Amino acid sequence: MTNSHETGADHGVLSGTASADAPVHGGLSAIVIEIADRNGARTLAGALENLIDPPPDALSMFEAAGPGTPWRITAYYGDPPDPGELHASLEAIVGGSFDVPAPRLESVPDLNWVAMSQAALPPVRAGRFTVHGSHDRHRVPQGPGAILIEAGEAFGTAHHATTYGCLLAIDALTSKRRYRNVLDLGCGSGVLAIAVARANPRARILASDIDEASVLVARENVRANRAGTRIRTIAAAGLDDAELRNRRRYDLLIANILAGPLIRLAKDISRAVANGGDLILSGLLTEQAREITATYRAAGFTLKQNTRIAGWSTLVLRRA
Repeated sequence: MTNSHETGADHGVLSGTASADAPVHGGLSAIVIEIADRNGARTLAGALENLIDPPPDALSMFEAAGPGTPWRITAYYGDPPDPGELHASLEAIVGGSFDVPAPRLESVPDLNWVAMSQAALPPVRAGRFTVHGSHDRHRVPQGPGAILIEAGEAFGTAHHATTYGCLLAIDALTSKRRYRNVLDLGCGSGVLAIAVARANPRARILASDIDEASVLVARENVRANRAGTRIRTIAAAGLDDAELRNRRRYDLLIANILAGPLIRLAKDISRAVANGGDLILSGLLTEQAREITATYRAAGFTLKQNTRIAGWSTLVLRRA
């Protein structure tokens, strides 16, 4: 199943560090890539955010004004990578599926670029959910589907195809079934756990992340969305934590991480999901979906849906 994400201009803000030496202005430099194809722009933006280490300090993606103008990806770094090496890495990731334009290095004016990026983020609508920043609170109806997530240090404002795909999966699954014991593994901003809490008010939800800074951000987002009594946030590496192991098996587990960790965690996840329970997996490129699906079939799951958005897959599986 293929879906499209129509929000006009798309933007995202991420955290990270970088290396290499290049001139900067105001403490930052920018790597800029311009490409005519919208899906190609999303694929490259996702690769910069999730697949190349170190990630940018922040990233924006938008369509320049006027018909026929290219999409512009701007990745901000304190110490930017070498454009030539970055170009080679991106070409290796996309595997020849399209031509990767050469990145170029630009200086950044000494402005409050974080505030500017946050103010530019439009709301994202995914099924019944609308994810928005505080700057859009006045124009987003504040019903059960409205989720307040500020762009900042933890990944997950729903502007990326993987988070968006997970929200669509949560919307579809919770419209047919009530979940009581849920784990958001690698929770980032906490947006997915908050979405489950909105859709299933009686669910007992645990949100974990290996990054303690992300857990703190998720905890603040849970409070801002008045879900603190239903969602517990903890720092944990994978499923190797007493609180994760000691809970009843989960009838819904969400893991929006990368393909490598998903493969390594397959047996642990299989043990954690109850018979008949549902599993949402994302953070993987479409060409990685076949290997992930085979791995989880061997672990006792049946594939129910593969949603492909801008070169990224979100899988919905059920444990036999």
